[in-house]
Amino acid sequence: MDFTFTEDQQLLRQTARRYVDEQIIPNIADWERAGGFDPQVWKDFADLGFMGSCIPEQYGGSGLDYNSLAILCEELERGDTAFRTAVSVHTGLNSLTLLQWGTEEQKRKFLVPQAKGEKIGAYGLTEPGAGSDVAALASTAVRDGDEYILNGQKTWISLCDQADHFLVFAYTDKTKKHHGISAFIVERTRPGFSSKAIANKYGIRAGNTGELFFEDVRIPAANRLGEEGEGFKIAISALDNGRFTVAAGAVGLISVCLEASTAYCEERHTFGKPIGDHQLVQRMIANMEAGYQMSRLLVYRAGELKNAGRRNTRETSLAKWQACDFANRAADDAFQIHGAYGYSDDYPVARYLRNSKAPVIYEGTREIHTIMQAEYVLGKRGDKPLNRMLPGWPFEEFL
Repeated sequence: MDFTFTEDQQLLRQTARRYVDEQIIPNIADWERAGGFDPQVWKDFADLGFMGSCIPEQYGGSGLDYNSLAILCEELERGDTAFRTAVSVHTGLNSLTLLQWGTEEQKRKFLVPQAKGEKIGAYGLTEPGAGSDVAALASTAVRDGDEYILNGQKTWISLCDQADHFLVFAYTDKTKKHHGISAFIVERTRPGFSSKAIANKYGIRAGNTGELFFEDVRIPAANRLGEEGEGFKIAISALDNGRFTVAAGAVGLISVCLEASTAYCEERHTFGKPIGDHQLVQRMIANMEAGYQMSRLLVYRAGELKNAGRRNTRETSLAKWQACDFANRAADDAFQIHGAYGYSDDYPVARYLRNSKAPVIYEGTREIHTIMQAEYVLGKRGDKPLNRMLPGWPFEEFL
């Protein structure tokens, strides 16, 4: 595979990096303390085409490829995980899922304004009693004529107070277990819907994360995504895209840990020489570089499979697992290299370490991905068709 960047990809990286360096990095400490970033960022993202980067132009997007989306996520994570998360959730989990599974009417109504950045999309799967065990969902959607009545609660939902549209999963038939889960597009304006942010998070403090509540929320049947019972398939296909963006962001976090650490290695002297001359510090730098290069290759490999329209659950899982683990270790080493100054707001490494932990947990914990990879190797898991592929996906490959 040739991972040489095109002119468009190089321009995207330059544009994103310039924005991060000029608008995010100078303000992130204040936004962390405030518990949220300036809403102007959303408008900037829309103007720059970040909100619909890999959505086709016919639906209001920029029509870029998946590795361009990876580049964008890398660069945003250099600024802070909160901004990569925003794109991961809005584009990776929500908009790309609408593109894959939505009717033409749903795409025109919901996807187009999201791709243009006029509306924000989010994803509601996790519940207080259901994380990795999706079949443990308690939310229900009962058919009532041309509507569904939705009841339940979601938690740890990114963009909970900011999103206009939520992709929500609930049981329409509990007797069928995960085959009885369905997906719905829920608008914030629906009576009975409310949200509440979670305060004092360990990391990603500039990001909006919280709970969703549904009390007899009436959803038009036209807002059901896919058929009844297809919700589990839809959720998994969404995670293939979300995990890809998380992995790409982790590459960016490793990169910025390297930037901070190499700069400090020249700045700080001990025992009469720069700390970068000490072998144990060099080992930490070398581990960061190895993690960066390996993670980058895994991410772009998954991106090329996506570009070719091939199923990539296995490859994306491996990229997400390894890249996030490498990023967590890189952030820990960066903190260690800075010593006591790691605790100071004068250096960003404490924020990197705090932010690096959540991606190891969400969108499949490292333990879940470990099991997945073992099952693939042992022949206990295989990629089966999801019945509805993205435009251009060669469905016959999976038959």
